[in-house]
Amino acid sequence: MLQLSGAGKRFGTKLLFENVNWLITPDERTALVGANGTGKSTLMKILAGNDSHEGGLDYGVMHVTKGMSIGYLPQDGLSLSGRTVFEECLSVFDELRAMETELEGLYAALAELDPESAEYQTAADRFSEIDSRFSANDGYALDVKVGTVLSGLGFSKEDWQRRTEEFSGGWQMRIALAKLLLQKPDLLLLDEPTNHLDLETRNWLEDYLRTYPKGFILISHDRYFLDVTVNKIIEIWNKNIHVYHGNYEKYLTQKAERRAQLENAYKNQRDQIEHLEAFISRFRYQATKAKQVQSRIKELEKIERIEIPEDEPVIHFTFPQPPPSGRTVVEVNHLSKDYGPKQVLKDVSFTIDRGDRIALVGANGAGKSTLIRMLSAQEGPTSGSIKLGHNVLAEYFAQDQYKVLNPEARMLDDISGTAPKIAQTELRSLLGCFLFSGDDAFKKLGVLSGGERNRYALARILVSPANFLLLDEPTNHLDLRAKDVLLEAVSSFTGTVIFVSHDRYFIDRVATRVFEVEGGHVHVYPGNYEDYLYRKENGQAMSGALPSSNGFKPPAAVIAPPPVPEPVKEAKDVKRVNPIKLKQMQDRFWFLEEEIPRLESSISTTETALGSFTTSEETHRLSRELEALRAQHAALSSEWEELMVQLEEQSAVL
Repeated sequence: MLQLSGAGKRFGTKLLFENVNWLITPDERTALVGANGTGKSTLMKILAGNDSHEGGLDYGVMHVTKGMSIGYLPQDGLSLSGRTVFEECLSVFDELRAMETELEGLYAALAELDPESAEYQTAADRFSEIDSRFSANDGYALDVKVGTVLSGLGFSKEDWQRRTEEFSGGWQMRIALAKLLLQKPDLLLLDEPTNHLDLETRNWLEDYLRTYPKGFILISHDRYFLDVTVNKIIEIWNKNIHVYHGNYEKYLTQKAERRAQLENAYKNQRDQIEHLEAFISRFRYQATKAKQVQSRIKELEKIERIEIPEDEPVIHFTFPQPPPSGRTVVEVNHLSKDYGPKQVLKDVSFTIDRGDRIALVGANGAGKSTLIRMLSAQEGPTSGSIKLGHNVLAEYFAQDQYKVLNPEARMLDDISGTAPKIAQTELRSLLGCFLFSGDDAFKKLGVLSGGERNRYALARILVSPANFLLLDEPTNHLDLRAKDVLLEAVSSFTGTVIFVSHDRYFIDRVATRVFEVEGGHVHVYPGNYEDYLYRKENGQAMSGALPSSNGFKPPAAVIAPPPVPEPVKEAKDVKRVNPIKLKQMQDRFWFLEEEIPRLESSISTTETALGSFTTSEETHRLSRELEALRAQHAALSSEWEELMVQLEEQSAVL
């Protein structure tokens, strides 16, 4: 179908890959992975025949089967104009539409010609031939095909008749994707197709690709998307490609096993080399051993040395563990938001508690970013109230955070201004973790790409002691490995997080509650995205039991449905305590408010330490310590809840 033989490519003086041999079959369902800068998009362009840089491949050849059709979707840069969305999509069927026009002409001619004439017979034969080809290619269902794909990609029927130039870049890419899916080429090449899609649209595209009748190769930083769509992984690593069979999850396991095998082979070879070198060194000057020495010298020269390349640099960071906030972080009451005649949110009420990690989900335009901007005080509500709790320090990260950065500021100067009390050596180390090493720290922010500036904006958050993070698309512009690091950092963060993400895997691993923004309302679901889908299908928002199959057990204090309150006793039935006892209860209550978050931080630290094996004795010690901390946390949490009830009762008496 398509084959690369001895393929190599340079980008300036940098060698991206060489000696690549890859046979692409008609049923290819492959993901192309690798660190940023390894050449994934370049290789995709070469396969598409669209790489004009220095004439495509620098080495080797590419063979393409004659008549094979290839469809390519780049990451961005496409701009369509001059037609409506529906007409633009119908344009991929120009050949079939020409047939349809000819059929209409032939039908009109047959109505006028003499059935006994030779012209009638010729027209009838032509009509039959064209009609058979038209029907075989589903020509009578073109409008249905276009409508199905446009609806699946999130276009409303009102959008179908809008001009393409009215849409933003992200929606333009959706139109281009729709055209490719309608064309159904023999090989579909998709470079980051999920970049501009919301969760619902990604789910639709997953289903579409699972049943796609031909081959496809895709690049994506969405781990869940890869897990459910591909059965082979091609990794560009160490300037070559490495093949792994299975989805992304299996690739990670196989890669670890391959790395372990390589390290074992390297160690064995080093032992062999050291043994040979020791023999040569010991007997080099003994005439009786000259023959054996020469034999070992030749053996040493023949050894093909195994090399273990260094792992690609990965972003390593941990959110600073912040000072604890009050138990209630945010109270939202009867919130509404209008933009002129358009009402985005109406009469929304909810509470966010300390330790919540909340995912905001919903279709594009539903109001997720609007809600998170209001929670971060970037804009105010039309009506209703948003009240932050005691000692809440909020930090907001926008999906276009880089736009608020000063393009003339140098990176190190800018982050130093944000954190004047932190030494520059520490800040340089932090920037190095985000792949800004050496002289990169002195670059002006304006020369960085959008993705690099967003990466830098994430680094700035680390020097802030906020205990309430509001993250709007934090995973944009991060590769798969960087997303995993961010995931672990957010998971171990002891503060409160509310975030918008279209990455299914990230939401599943991080979220303890899901807030669905739909039709101007917010529906609350406990659990992660998997739990949300289950409950939504069964109409169980904040009620019912979680499905046992996923193994998820929500922490009772964070995400469990609020218990039905017991009837409050009348004030006359509650015994009033003396003022000294009441003061002791209040002091104990506020002590627990501070102590419980510290215990949670200690538990998180101990769990992290357990993940790094040192000795079996240390592992046993940490396990016992963790068990004791958890027991203490449970006891203090129970005491805190009991004191809260008692103090509320005393308040009613007073």
